[in-house]
Amino acid sequence: MGGRIAEEITSGSITTGAGNDIERATELAHKMVCEWGMSDAMGPMTFGKREEQIFLGREISKTQDYSEETAVRIDQETKKLVMDNYERSRQLLVENKAILLRIAEELLIHEVLDADQVIRLTKGLTIEAPKPAPVAAAAQADETGRRESERPSRVPPIGTAVPQE
Repeated sequence: MGGRIAEEITSGSITTGAGNDIERATELAHKMVCEWGMSDAMGPMTFGKREEQIFLGREISKTQDYSEETAVRIDQETKKLVMDNYERSRQLLVENKAILLRIAEELLIHEVLDADQVIRLTKGLTIEAPKPAPVAAAAQADETGRRESERPSRVPPIGTAVPQE
């Protein structure tokens, strides 16, 4: 929900763009409570029997095998998880608003930032343009990441036939 909070912090308004984020966060919190037993209030239990069609790999129906009182508690726990983490995210973004704005500025310039550039920005450093990887060196790297020049001479490069003696 960082996008929704960032909109709110920077422009003071909220658009419909975060609708999917809200849906996914709510769905995840509900699974945490009902399927994975990740709620202190509800304990390590599952709620709701799912009927799935294995061949299609999707849920057909979900049976409510618990009381209305439990359903209310599930709703409360789901809401608590979503709202607590929403507030936690808000606090982090407010505390780091300068970094948030700097990243937004750089995205307007570059459109895409790699992980190293984002890390540099969060440390208050300037970003450097990504350096293209040398094609030959990348193609010759083995599974350990060593290039051909770094390998022991008796070990043939990966993918080459071993000479028969």
